[in-house]
Amino acid sequence: MFDRIRKVLSGSAPGLRRGPGADHASPSLEPVSQWASTQGMAFTQGSGPGSGSGFALKGYVGGKPWRLELGRPSRDYIHGQELRARAELGIDEDAAVLLMNRPLKDALEKKAYATYTDGLQTIAAMGLPEEIRWLSLYQEVGWDSLPREFWARYAVLADRRENALAWIDPPLAQQLMAWPQPAPGPEVPFMLLLLRGKAYLRMQYDSASMSTFQHATAVFTGACEAAIGGLPAGRPR
Repeated sequence: MFDRIRKVLSGSAPGLRRGPGADHASPSLEPVSQWASTQGMAFTQGSGPGSGSGFALKGYVGGKPWRLELGRPSRDYIHGQELRARAELGIDEDAAVLLMNRPLKDALEKKAYATYTDGLQTIAAMGLPEEIRWLSLYQEVGWDSLPREFWARYAVLADRRENALAWIDPPLAQQLMAWPQPAPGPEVPFMLLLLRGKAYLRMQYDSASMSTFQHATAVFTGACEAAIGGLPAGRPR
């Protein structure tokens, strides 16, 4: 499983940015609630064990339900607050595409390399996040129709290159590059994923800016729309 990692890695993992306000950054709840109501989204203030002072939004995209929440991180590579989202898209469950910023990919690969001791150990036994398993399973892909700046910031891995091409279209790529100021830097952990017919987002949230939050929401719903429009529907259960 780790052959590809062992071939390309050496040295220590690069640092991932811990923003100056990462332990407490979150937009004011009232503006979020008001904005959500204008967008047809349901807003709830966080109350679960992992929510901290966060909140959740629910909505529909292409007739499919999605949920986005801000709260305490569920991954050790994210510090402070985490934006995470999930949508049930009903697309082909065999399609698997992972997009993440390159510093995060480098850090996860090097963490796996540093932790790996023998071929009998599993990722679960080593306590590593499942994202590392995906890095070992899927090949990085690319294509010329997206600008070099995009590929400098993001890495895309997929079970099949055709699935990545069908999902990450030019409008979605433009959204991923057009973060409003104060923009998260290229080193801030960010991930979009298609897996088992669902879309996911994970993002370290260092800014209390409403514009950053609104854009992250737009990126996720845009990713959902692109997946629904670009990939075949899943088989009926």
